[in-house]
Amino acid sequence: ISTAQQIAAGAVVCVESEIRGDVTIGPRTVVHPKARIIAEAGPIIIGEGNLIEEQALIINRYPENVMLQKEDVEPKIMNIGTNNVFEVGCNFEALKIGDNNVIESKAFVGRNVILTNGCIIGACCEVKSCEVIPENTVIYGVDCMRRVQTERPQPQTLQLDFLMKILPNYHHLKKTVKGNSTPIKT
Repeated sequence: ISTAQQIAAGAVVCVESEIRGDVTIGPRTVVHPKARIIAEAGPIIIGEGNLIEEQALIINRYPENVMLQKEDVEPKIMNIGTNNVFEVGCNFEALKIGDNNVIESKAFVGRNVILTNGCIIGACCEVKSCEVIPENTVIYGVDCMRRVQTERPQPQTLQLDFLMKILPNYHHLKKTVKGNSTPIKT
């Protein structure tokens, strides 16, 4: 497995975050200190304008039924779209997520879930089934009830702008490419 990390210009990635494996981070994405992004079973490609908060875990892990000794396991790419929010302490393992989704605090999204666009996985909710979550679905409450909202969540543009100004004042950042939106290998 490659261990290349590519961080696009305009991304803000704190040194105190843990990034392992082949991870590509798009422009205007903010990765807080203590966030963990682990590419174990294949690369992770994170799009533009995502917010990954403290203690969030994004992991591309092997399915539970795969023996780690097997060298012939085909790597699976985890694709994360644009303008998604991964809140404090969430655990995200799904291989595909579209745009404008919110994974709230302490929520869990399993490997076999596909999140489309505009979905909200509520605080402490778990989604482990093998399914495609329809657009604008909200999963909420202790029983993980579901409903469809009429509009998708607004992108966190103002919060991203604020964090991109403030975080560098208080945290060291990982290096990115200067003045170029093409990711670089570090």
